[in-house]
Amino acid sequence: MLRIETPNGEDKVLLHSCCAPCSSAIVECLLANNIVPTVFYYNPNIFPLEEYEIRKAEAIRYVRNLGLDFIDADYDYTAWKHEIRGLENEPERGGRCAKCFFIRMKETARYAEEHDFTLFTTTLASSRWKNLDQINEAGNRAAELYPQVTFWEQNWRKGGLQDRRNALLKEYQFYNQQYCGCEFSMQHMKDKSF
Repeated sequence: MLRIETPNGEDKVLLHSCCAPCSSAIVECLLANNIVPTVFYYNPNIFPLEEYEIRKAEAIRYVRNLGLDFIDADYDYTAWKHEIRGLENEPERGGRCAKCFFIRMKETARYAEEHDFTLFTTTLASSRWKNLDQINEAGNRAAELYPQVTFWEQNWRKGGLQDRRNALLKEYQFYNQQYCGCEFSMQHMKDKSF
């Protein structure tokens, strides 16, 4: 198991979760390193609502099975779409994704500060489909707005976590989505340009 330490020595972290498959190996790694995550599920980008509900249910199933806390944040796809207006035609890993990451990290940082967390991180940093620099920039920008919290830049792709994710996906028989989440990434997947 990957050996990790939090940047501030804290033994708890608010973990923004995009889905159960991406969260599973990270949660396992955190627990193996005596760091207790509270899972924060904030993904207003996911479309359609039925897809959101499936992904959320899988995340809840995994987190509750481990006896961890799960925070179900508000889902407002209409507000998310308003926020990314003008970026609809951006390619995957482009400006729309960067904006989406910031929206989600800003809400995570806000929740962290209001609920006495000093540290937050995200499972988005585990996906090979995502731009890690965009994610880290979004997390750090969000943390600047909430000075009591720090964004933990962690590359969750290394240390065998990707292989462990794939094993846990099979072990738990997780629903494994085939696109990032928003209607635009779904279209890219259909066009095979993702």
